[in-house]
Amino acid sequence: MTQLSNYTYDEISIGQRASFERKVEERDIQLFAAATGDVNPLHLDADFAATTRFGERIAHGMLTASFVSAALAMRLPGPGTIFMEQQVRFRLPVRIGDVISVELEVTEKEDKRKAVTLACTARNQDGKAVLTGTAKVVAPAEKLSLPCPPTPQVTVAG
Repeated sequence: MTQLSNYTYDEISIGQRASFERKVEERDIQLFAAATGDVNPLHLDADFAATTRFGERIAHGMLTASFVSAALAMRLPGPGTIFMEQQVRFRLPVRIGDVISVELEVTEKEDKRKAVTLACTARNQDGKAVLTGTAKVVAPAEKLSLPCPPTPQVTVAG
């Protein structure tokens, strides 16, 4: 994606949909742990994780929830969106190598605050829901179209 554009509040309609896809890699888990301080061994220690009900390391639940944030910021409504609220239910673990597809659907509009509520579902490559919930955002007031900034290059050292 070389260009980013958004939908203003007035352009958004009930039932409107968008999606965003991201593969979960080892690097993502390391960076999320470093950025948040969440170094739970379930996510970082293979030996420990093997003793849990998951049998292996899994991604942080909030990493998966942050893919919803990315979908809102990059797709619908897009750049200029202000995130207000998120409710999530973690349904299944996300594993390293999973390809997560976030699906958004506009379910409600609130004219007074220019707020939009969206149903959010994240599915793995097998089509199984790993996260469900809702997000409430303030949609952009003005139309934007701008170059997509490059993804920051960060080195992970263990």
